Amino acid sequence: MNHDPRQPTVTADAVSTHHVFGAPCWVSLTSRDQQTTEDFYGAVLGWQWMPAKLGDRFRIALADGTPVAGIAAVASMWQMAVAWTPYFAVPSADEAVARVQERGGTLAVGPLSFPPGRAALLSDRDGATFGIWEGELVADWEVWRHAQPAFVRLHTRDAFDAAIFYGEVLDWASQRPGGCEVQYEGGEVVLRSGGDIVARIESGALGSAPDPTIRPHWQVHFAVTDVAACARAAEAHGGSVLSKDSGEAVLGDPDGARFTVTSRRTR
Repeated sequence: MNHDPRQPTVTADAVSTHHVFGAPCWVSLTSRDQQTTEDFYGAVLGWQWMPAKLGDRFRIALADGTPVAGIAAVASMWQMAVAWTPYFAVPSADEAVARVQERGGTLAVGPLSFPPGRAALLSDRDGATFGIWEGELVADWEVWRHAQPAFVRLHTRDAFDAAIFYGEVLDWASQRPGGCEVQYEGGEVVLRSGGDIVARIESGALGSAPDPTIRPHWQVHFAVTDVAACARAAEAHGGSVLSKDSGEAVLGDPDGARFTVTSRRTR
């Protein structure tokens, strides 16, 4: 599974998914070559690396000392797609999985136990892959949210239909303390947690082709200070620039995993 929920030691006052839920709480990447992946993201995003408890093929990415992402070099071994995947916080992994299946989604892996919590990998009814996490989050969740992952965006056929699906699965707009707020802004469905935008859902003319730029998918946006510099570094280290403007660029890593760098000034 492309997730290392056992991040650096969690403190006694760590935030739990029982208190904060529905929002993205981690992002992870499957890759084919660990060293190439580390070199690429180190050059493009300035990440450093630390071991993960799941084994030698797993690493935790650090941005200025803050854990921001998990990397698993298992795509070839486990015959998995190379891709970035967001994980959403849920109070109960079992309940969330049941809600996904009741609403036409699919369970791929789990729920599996990874102390201090449990995780599962799923897809929505249009095929977009996402994960869920029940348990303690990164020691300081607010620091993680503002360290580098700016937000995640779902590219799908029908934003309203997708918002209903995820809202029912993740208990969005429940008015419960710690939950998320959903609004429609500028042609997109916008998810906020604690006042910050953490996810967006947009509609598009998407087909059923295997190309991840065409089929429904979640795209991870990382906040950076210099989009152009990230794009240059991506090309210099075996990646590609798929699109670019003054505020953001869609990049591909050497394995083909796609992600977006977004200027902190235009978030």
